[in-house]
Amino acid sequence: MGDYANYDIHAFLNAAGMILLVFLAYLAVYFYQRWRNRRNMMWKIRREWGQEPDQEYSLEAFENITRYYANRKTEGFQIDDITWNDLDMDRVFLCLNHTRSFLGESYLYYQLRTPQMKAEPLEKFERLVSWFQAHTSEREEMEYFFSRLGRSGKSPVFDYVYNLASVNLGSPLIHYAVIGLLAAAVAALLTAPQPGIILLLAALIFSIWTYERYKRPVAPYITSCIALEKILRTAEGILKYDVPGLARDEIRTYVDEFGRLRRNMKLLLAGEGTGLENFLFTYLNNLFHIDLIQFHTVVKEIAKRLSGLEFLVEEMGQVESAIAVASSRALYQEHAVPVLHEEGEIRFRAKDMYHPLISDPVTNSIDTRQCVLLTGSNASGKSTFLKTAALQALLAQTIHTAFAWEYEGRYFRVFSSMALRDDIMSEESYYMVEIRSLKRILDSAQQEPPVFCCVDEVLRGTNTIERVSASSQILKWMAGKNLLCMAATHDIELTWILEDLYRNCHFEEEVTDDEIRFDYRLREGRAMTRNAIRLLGLMGFDETIIRDASQMAERLTARDYAKTMQPGDQSGAPV
Repeated sequence: MGDYANYDIHAFLNAAGMILLVFLAYLAVYFYQRWRNRRNMMWKIRREWGQEPDQEYSLEAFENITRYYANRKTEGFQIDDITWNDLDMDRVFLCLNHTRSFLGESYLYYQLRTPQMKAEPLEKFERLVSWFQAHTSEREEMEYFFSRLGRSGKSPVFDYVYNLASVNLGSPLIHYAVIGLLAAAVAALLTAPQPGIILLLAALIFSIWTYERYKRPVAPYITSCIALEKILRTAEGILKYDVPGLARDEIRTYVDEFGRLRRNMKLLLAGEGTGLENFLFTYLNNLFHIDLIQFHTVVKEIAKRLSGLEFLVEEMGQVESAIAVASSRALYQEHAVPVLHEEGEIRFRAKDMYHPLISDPVTNSIDTRQCVLLTGSNASGKSTFLKTAALQALLAQTIHTAFAWEYEGRYFRVFSSMALRDDIMSEESYYMVEIRSLKRILDSAQQEPPVFCCVDEVLRGTNTIERVSASSQILKWMAGKNLLCMAATHDIELTWILEDLYRNCHFEEEVTDDEIRFDYRLREGRAMTRNAIRLLGLMGFDETIIRDASQMAERLTARDYAKTMQPGDQSGAPV
């Protein structure tokens, strides 16, 4: 008998030893994976600092990035869709998007659409950017924190977060009833095995069926709870560092207030993952609906603390956005911290500004307190100049960075009217779309702070006589209001009609026998050359077309412009 007892003890010890070895091996693999993942991510963070972002987004993923901006209720001026699309801001966002999480990319998008009109928030943001530029190790650690949050992907996280408070939960009684039914089936199994087995099978089937039915509509909301728990964990990580301007006390207060919520979320999120423990909890949730019961409690807690969540998102979003801007400044060495004025004269001054989306760009400078009228041939640089100028004003008031050696100006509300199209869906012509676009600028000029607007080819959608007549009056009205306008036109008549109100500038090109050359340099004065007909020759049009077109142009010029045009009055010197 003793031998058998010893055999049982040895068998037990051997089994326990095997289990312990498997457990230790599992821990070793787990910690090795964590160490390797961290090492690889840190290597990636260091390699990508100051480089062009290579993150690609599907249309769905990019749309999800915009959801924080769409859900966030913000008072005050925001960049409208016309201006955003005119300035190609989706591409600008991508070139600035050095973020690593859904939090950072969502906030950066929101930030670019929400120019500041006061110095304080921009000064706070500048302290963050400057600190990350000077503190490499701390910045790398925070990038690692944010990388663990993950990107938006296919899940519109903020849609579900903002709608958590209003989600239709139904009654949790069904889930408690499932647990009661399982308990009754187990009790029946112990007292009457044969009917007990049938009852237990029926209870299991009913439990799994009801779980799938109730889990499917709330699954995206549970995903948002995962994101929320990661946000809180990241907030705790950030508090380890003395980041200037960060509202540490408020962050700590809100993180503590979310303590109960996080405890409830542990059971809610236990089955959401790929580990062994998550696998086990998945089965427990299917049987006992633990996560669905906890979901009711979590939703009620989040509804009470939505303002606190918004505060945490904004604070940490600013942190990651500041890291992204610091990386952009390392990439674009030629940048300026803008000088902005809340009061005083309306002025736009930029030295050697350029567009970040253009490789090997030509820089231009301008210092003006007066509205500007740009002339020059197609492809000479007018539209690019307008987009570049508007972009400097926008970025100066959002990410506190200008792509120029120097930038100075007022706090502006930025508008544009440039890359417009016919609206097929509403059956509006190009001209109707255009005048609606201009009307919104005129209406906005009645408010403070002043408007900075860029307009390309005013009223191009109508005939020459009405275009010149109407556009001259619109531009004249703009010059007398709380507004600084830069407008491009092919109508040289406007340079004479408006010369007392608008500063004339132009771009030139050089056409030789076999090519056309643009230097893309802004020059003072109106354009005095017309090369459109000569370009027909370069493209191989018949000589008869070129000759007859030139003769007709001379006749029209002599008839219509002789009384007003006084050639040779401008020097053509660069600005």
